[in-house]
Amino acid sequence: MGVLRLGYAHIRVTDMAAARRHYTQVIGFRPVLDNSDKLYLKGWDEWDHHSLVLEQGGVGISKLGFKVSRAEDIDKIENRAVRFGVTTSRMSKGENPEVSDGLRIILPSTHIVEIYHEQTIVGREVGTINPELCPPGVAGMGAPRIDHALLGCDSVSETEQFFLRVLGMYQTERLVADLDHQDTVLATWLSVANRGHDIALIGGPGYNGKLHHLAFMLENGWPDILHAAQVISRAGVPIDMGPTQHGVTRGKTIYFWDPSGNRDEVFSDGYVAQRDQPAFIWTADQVGRGINAITRTLNETFTTVLT
Repeated sequence: MGVLRLGYAHIRVTDMAAARRHYTQVIGFRPVLDNSDKLYLKGWDEWDHHSLVLEQGGVGISKLGFKVSRAEDIDKIENRAVRFGVTTSRMSKGENPEVSDGLRIILPSTHIVEIYHEQTIVGREVGTINPELCPPGVAGMGAPRIDHALLGCDSVSETEQFFLRVLGMYQTERLVADLDHQDTVLATWLSVANRGHDIALIGGPGYNGKLHHLAFMLENGWPDILHAAQVISRAGVPIDMGPTQHGVTRGKTIYFWDPSGNRDEVFSDGYVAQRDQPAFIWTADQVGRGINAITRTLNETFTTVLT
């Protein structure tokens, strides 16, 4: 079964014009298709048609798409999902512009996940023959691609089991109340291949269907994080946390707010994960150090504000 990566995220915004400015002039993504109430964007180092879709109306996450290696992987995932007990339906080619047919799944957390095997290739902006290091005219912080998402759940364990058993991910880290209650997972970080995480889950009452943040990759560690901070400051974008470094995943990071109140993250570095590694365990009394390893403190909004 071949889940490759998080392929796209649809997020809701209250003001499309303001969101467009934020995600193009601050994040540095480029529009590829404008359907009036939906704007499709991509990073400069992504080759598929789009990875981010802004949808007019509300806030939070609309759906996530995971790309698989082959069309037949969708059948395998569908069989596993049915056995797991979640609701599934088929989607036709073109329901999402430039995206193949696939499978739509409602998670135990009520989030919608789509599984697809193909998206129209438009190419990297650096080219593929004798490519450049980066394209000319990159705006804002110049994020090359999306990275991961953190979703809210009433029950982390149930939704985590879906990603483990149905999509074949593995756990890299988890947050528990204490070492005597390690089966009660408060948050979890899950990976497809060799990254610290492709999806993460955080638990709390009323968290079902919520988005904690959508993250964008930056490639060059602290220099890119510092540049991102300068872009954020110049644009007057409110910061939630950072610049700092996580204890969890060891990534360098800044969290900030888009004009609709959705939380964004830019993320760089982090360790190389391996499928056979034992998961790191964090206890609740050390969560401040796990999230913000520099100050070892956690601001209130980080765990209480989701959209």
